[in-house]
Amino acid sequence: MRLLLDTHMFIWCVDDDPKLSDVAWSIIAEADAVFVSSASIWEATIKHQLGKLHVDPERLVEAVSASGFLPLPISLRHAAAINRLPALHRDPFDRLLIAQAISEPLHLLTADEQLEAYSELVRVM
Repeated sequence: MRLLLDTHMFIWCVDDDPKLSDVAWSIIAEADAVFVSSASIWEATIKHQLGKLHVDPERLVEAVSASGFLPLPISLRHAAAINRLPALHRDPFDRLLIAQAISEPLHLLTADEQLEAYSELVRVM
């Protein structure tokens, strides 16, 4: 299975946060490939600047390769795929992650139950 981690899942992995369940850890460990989107670094950076998230964006960039995860750049195809998504969720970063997951295809690992309605590729943990 090829996975795309949403922003929270990625940060929880990096921080070894107990919010990441044993089941989620197992899925990540058994995946053929685990991707982190540029959108997640962008989102974390914005939230850090707003004081809503206490992370070091540079550390997150370094953590992608240190964790063995693969970077997933935002492509033109990903950006255009947002147009095909129903308006179920307003968060632009989550919508971009969904578009990336559907376009590649990748299973999106998330804690956000609202995203499950978009695709069978969404795995809520």
